[in-house]
Amino acid sequence: MKKKINLLIITSILGLIALSIIQGYLINNTYKLKKEAFITDTRRSISQLDDFSPALDSLSDIWQDNFLNRIADYKVNLATKTDVLNGLEMVIDSINETYRIEYQKELVKNNIPYGIKFHKKVKAIILLDSTRNDTLFDINKTPKRIVLGDPIIDEKAIGVSTTLWQTDHTSSRVVNGETQDVLFYLMFQTQDEMDIDGWKKIVFKQMFGLLLLSLIIFSIVIGLLYYSIRSLITQKKIADIKTDFVNNITHELKTPLATLTLATKMLKKEEVKKKPQLVENTVNTIERQNKRLQKLIDQVLNNSLGYNEIKLNLETVNIKNYINTILDDFLLSIKSKNITINRKFLESKNTINLDKFYFTTALLNILENAVKYSGDEVIINCEVKSINTLKISIQDNGIGILDKEKKQVFDKFYRAGNKEIHNVKGLGLGLYYTSQIIKAHHGNIVVESKENSGSNFILTIPFN
Repeated sequence: MKKKINLLIITSILGLIALSIIQGYLINNTYKLKKEAFITDTRRSISQLDDFSPALDSLSDIWQDNFLNRIADYKVNLATKTDVLNGLEMVIDSINETYRIEYQKELVKNNIPYGIKFHKKVKAIILLDSTRNDTLFDINKTPKRIVLGDPIIDEKAIGVSTTLWQTDHTSSRVVNGETQDVLFYLMFQTQDEMDIDGWKKIVFKQMFGLLLLSLIIFSIVIGLLYYSIRSLITQKKIADIKTDFVNNITHELKTPLATLTLATKMLKKEEVKKKPQLVENTVNTIERQNKRLQKLIDQVLNNSLGYNEIKLNLETVNIKNYINTILDDFLLSIKSKNITINRKFLESKNTINLDKFYFTTALLNILENAVKYSGDEVIINCEVKSINTLKISIQDNGIGILDKEKKQVFDKFYRAGNKEIHNVKGLGLGLYYTSQIIKAHHGNIVVESKENSGSNFILTIPFN
């Protein structure tokens, strides 16, 4: 059964991991689609923003006219390539701040609510000729960047569109005192790029409902899985406890029943009937075994009570005298082992109100366990402190309790150790009943123990 539960848990965890991967994959795909849709919408909104703005269009005319004049100078050797590019940068720098301000105004006019950085980046400048092409600028062959608009880091730049400005231009220049017509065909390529401030937050905000729903569903699945596995483990634990209890009580009942059966058969024999002494001894045996059976039944009935069902009859007792009386009576009742009880009292208050019958039962259960689970030489240290609360510590030199079993020793029918070996008698009710008695007195009980190092039961009762 345990292997099946472990297999179920492993399978459930693997299924949960698989579900998490699938859900993560779907969310990631949704995120990508939302991102693409958002960027596409934004790209569409600003793609021709500068084309329909008179202010931006006039600024473009300024640098274009200036640039065409410098190209004409270049064609008649009045300027170099460097002069042309430096001149282009100079005129762009002169109008750049105005261009940025006007562009932001256009964004506001078009009701674009989030911050956008935008620029035009020159990619290539080529003069076309019937015989040869003259490349003045190629962004792939130079580290120089010629940009009109906001500065944008390459890693954050999102492409909007590629613009190709092609024009044939004619102008005149005076060269060596003569006027010459200058004709050229220009291809000017730019890349429009943008950077959206906080675009990730905007996309996640759009996905918030989906993420929240996914989280809720995932939490419900985990909760149901946890509840199911925990319920299964609890049911298994209950089933194991019931099985152990049946095994224990069957073992406890076998001896007196077997003795009663044997004694009954003896009474039927004629030779036994003729011997009064033998009859009396047999009847006494039957009586003893009957009392033993009755004691087992009473133990099951009475020791199964919960603390809410225990009705206390409180009376005032002298703490030291009361504890000493219990310990002395206990020593007299044990004949099979050599027992030493060391006593220590730290008193501030001498009396306390408690139910003597129930509390005595609780202490005797702990003392009897100390004897049961110890060797032939039993040493019990009993320390009693009555300062702010009544605190009784009963420590033995027995076999101890495993760490994993300490939380269960106060459970009904639970018996620590190997449950298949019945070398220690009991039904697993003693410590449960003890804990219920202490709870009925509004106190608590804990155990400190290590395997092969004895156990220490600590009872704490408040003063009324």
